[in-house]
Amino acid sequence: MTASEIFSRPFDAVLCDLDNVIRFYDMAPLAELERAVGVPRGTTTRVAYAPEVDLPLLLGKITEEEWVDSIASVLSDRVTQAQARELGMALAEAPFRADDVVVALLRQLRGHMPLVLVTNATLELERDLESMGLADLADHVVSSARVGVAKPDREIYEIAAERAGVAAHRCLFVDDLLENVEAATALGMTGVHYQGPGDLQKMLDFLPSS
Repeated sequence: MTASEIFSRPFDAVLCDLDNVIRFYDMAPLAELERAVGVPRGTTTRVAYAPEVDLPLLLGKITEEEWVDSIASVLSDRVTQAQARELGMALAEAPFRADDVVVALLRQLRGHMPLVLVTNATLELERDLESMGLADLADHVVSSARVGVAKPDREIYEIAAERAGVAAHRCLFVDDLLENVEAATALGMTGVHYQGPGDLQKMLDFLPSS
């Protein structure tokens, strides 16, 4: 790394979300099951991601199985108990993949500065990263389920910046949820409201070509 690169770059670390930036879920099997049991598409995710159902999971207070139980409990007034649990399991076991373009950009970036994943995740995160071949993608992983605080709480951003070893105002934060980006920028970070790989590519144009 040259002195000119250090002085010209706009930030010194990247803090990056996981879901809907790096990892994407295939919800088609769940949608088909919802159609089959007669509930509107999206019903299961609306129930599952309600704060009172989702937050205990993201803070590491309950297991994924207990989360499925909570989903099924709410859905059981609309479908049978067996169907409710099947819907919950279909969400919990939804297949996922990594975006190869984003992964390549982040691997390139990591050769120049620290990369920290900052994600509202479950206790299964490490297993999931391993399954995608991404266990070594970042220098550090800050998971809400491990640190006991979730985005957009400022503490999780502060933890991530500390792990990166960089002041908050020298961090780039990337997330698909605007409220999470706004929380980061309130701490002085540069924020990217992610909608596609081009949003990340633009921010990395200062990197030397390999």
